[in-house]
Amino acid sequence: MNSKLLLMFIFLASFCNAQTPVANHQNNLSKRVTFDIKKQKVSTVLQQISTAGNFYFAYNGALFKQDSLVTLNAKSLPVRDVLDQIFDGKVDYKENDKYIILRYAVNHFTIEAENITTAENLYMISGYVIDTETGKKVKQASVYEKKLLQSTLTDDDGFFNLKFKGEHSAIILTASKETYRDTALVFLSSIDIRPQGYDDPDKEKGAFFSNAIEDLGIGKFFLSTKQRIQNINIPNFLANTPFQASLTPGLSSHGMMSSKVVNKVSLNLLGGYTAGVNGVEVAGLFNLTKGDVNKVQVAGLFNVVGGSVNGVQVAGLINNVRGNTRGVQLGLANMVKEDVKGFQISALGNVASKSMKGVQLTGLANISSREMNGMQIAALGNMSSRTLKGMQIAGIFNYTRNNKGFQLGLINVADTSTGISFGLLNFVKTGYHKISLSTNDLINANISLKTGNASLYTILMAGKNFSDTATIETFGLGFGHDFIFNKTISIATELTAQQLHLGNWDYSNILTKFQANLQIQLFKGFSIFGGPTYNYYFSNAPIGSSATNYKQQIVPNKHQTINGYKGWLGFNAGITIM
Repeated sequence: MNSKLLLMFIFLASFCNAQTPVANHQNNLSKRVTFDIKKQKVSTVLQQISTAGNFYFAYNGALFKQDSLVTLNAKSLPVRDVLDQIFDGKVDYKENDKYIILRYAVNHFTIEAENITTAENLYMISGYVIDTETGKKVKQASVYEKKLLQSTLTDDDGFFNLKFKGEHSAIILTASKETYRDTALVFLSSIDIRPQGYDDPDKEKGAFFSNAIEDLGIGKFFLSTKQRIQNINIPNFLANTPFQASLTPGLSSHGMMSSKVVNKVSLNLLGGYTAGVNGVEVAGLFNLTKGDVNKVQVAGLFNVVGGSVNGVQVAGLINNVRGNTRGVQLGLANMVKEDVKGFQISALGNVASKSMKGVQLTGLANISSREMNGMQIAALGNMSSRTLKGMQIAGIFNYTRNNKGFQLGLINVADTSTGISFGLLNFVKTGYHKISLSTNDLINANISLKTGNASLYTILMAGKNFSDTATIETFGLGFGHDFIFNKTISIATELTAQQLHLGNWDYSNILTKFQANLQIQLFKGFSIFGGPTYNYYFSNAPIGSSATNYKQQIVPNKHQTINGYKGWLGFNAGITIM
């Protein structure tokens, strides 16, 4: 079985010869600027240069002293020359379309070719990478040919060996390592060697990627030490190819350069590590993508993307996106570090670490750490850490900081609410927390807890008719809505249902009440209310089944019978403390 997989991989890799490097952008380092600066801070000078050249600088704040002063007179000088004057050669520069990345690079090295072999369809170069100041050989430096996507790391003796198939008029080898300035040599077909140093005109202009994948535990587990060193040495090179195939992240048709290549079609038999996808990527187990995914990504177990996803992402277990997501995620669990626009559908849970615009549907819980514009549906619960503008539906609980939509669940919680919460318990931190004490035509002592807001509040109630010969115990729940006219006067419309206990739990005695109470606030936190009620009563208890000392006749003589229910007018009055 293993030999069949290897043969299949070799067959697929044979289709990967056609490769197209990414198109060059305008070289920001070559743009000319004119300045006459006297004793200004370095950070201020960099800001002026970036404004004049219409690009941005990216650098670690510890790279130079922020209060260092610069005096500079430059007349139509390239940006590179201006930076050399400011930093005196102690800083190296890399660039992409919008950024010039400054990094510490006080050291310099060179490539010394020891052996060059040419044959039909074969070009082999071996040699050493040497520190120009100390003469020592540099280990774990990346040596690569950016157009042919061939690369290697120097060994402990600083030695490298690269082979290139096919006819090539020129080979450009570049050496890179953290704290060193890049250097390059051009090997022409006549075997002439021309040093290019850091002024290589074909210098990297790829996407400005972070090492998000390598920083994750899963990246450290699946990626070799050599691959991680390679990505540190060559952080910003990028190329495009139509196709790649991998058996594992370390066994790819692009070798160790796989994480520098964006592919239109990517096939990973077990798992793969690429720079990005602009088409379709499929893996038997997992996909690790350093940059963006556009269109489709499918994996048997998991997808981890360091950039953003625009399209459809499907995984048997987990989809983990470190950037934004625009499209559909399907998996056992979906996690997005930035914003989501679209659908997250899972069996266990969905997480949008920032805002969510769309639908989250899961078997357990949904989380949106900022605004929620759309719908959350979960069997267990939903959470929106900021504003809900849409709907939360859950079997157990819903939470949002600011409810401007609709919550449906057993327990609904919000800090503030101008929307509607519909459930057994609705808690609004700045909403209703009312306790009402009341009496009515049937039960002389009642207590109710009302939570929610004026739009819709929940009522939990209990009561007892204290009497030597007509005892009733009751409990129930209901919903209400307040029509507020001003700070003093309002009308509460309420619908409640309660069980009447008449000394025997064998029967159902259900009393449904619709009531409209005029509420008058006498002072802050205290109101009186009263109004008419209409009562509907249904019981399957036979006549005379009430226990001794319990009320025998609930329905008054003057009543109406509607579909088995008996109805009559009554009254309700009491006080509210809030």
